[in-house]
Amino acid sequence: MNRLVIMTVGITHSGKTTFAKALEKELHNSVVIDQDNHAEFLHTYYESLLPKQGPNVIKYALTQTIVNYVVNETNCHLILCNSNRNRKNRLKLLEHYHKQGFITILVNFEIPEHVVKERVAISQRSTTILRTASTFEEVLIRQQNESNKSDVIPPSKGEADHLFLIKSENEFPYIIKKIISIAHTNNT
Repeated sequence: MNRLVIMTVGITHSGKTTFAKALEKELHNSVVIDQDNHAEFLHTYYESLLPKQGPNVIKYALTQTIVNYVVNETNCHLILCNSNRNRKNRLKLLEHYHKQGFITILVNFEIPEHVVKERVAISQRSTTILRTASTFEEVLIRQQNESNKSDVIPPSKGEADHLFLIKSENEFPYIIKKIISIAHTNNT
């Protein structure tokens, strides 16, 4: 069976998690890997282990343990639901999965700025997952500022086997159908 690894790319509140959950429901034998869930779990049950400064090493270790289990102990498709905006890191991950035989798919979220700002303003998401900001508004501002850096760039053709662009949630069903078609085509 050829497995897919689907990686979402986008800023906070652009729809990555909503899309990933919808895809997981439609793409049989798939699992969403979302570091926000891991951060919330650690904050809820292991807050004393969270670092006060620097990288959240325990969150990354938890995520890697889950990913390794999925890759090595299951035949599930992977849906990596993170921002993945750093091109160098994104390419490194894609190469890793490609070498393991996965078909790589990037889904880039380019939701209009005013829509994202509206979503952030009315967001009910828990801020407990945040370590370096106190609100999602701060996260959005930081991500917008990072967009000027040379390593934070949108995906381009050739980075993965397939690339999809989402500019509106209305496109979710079409992109999900395309991904399911890729899964079926490569497993018949």
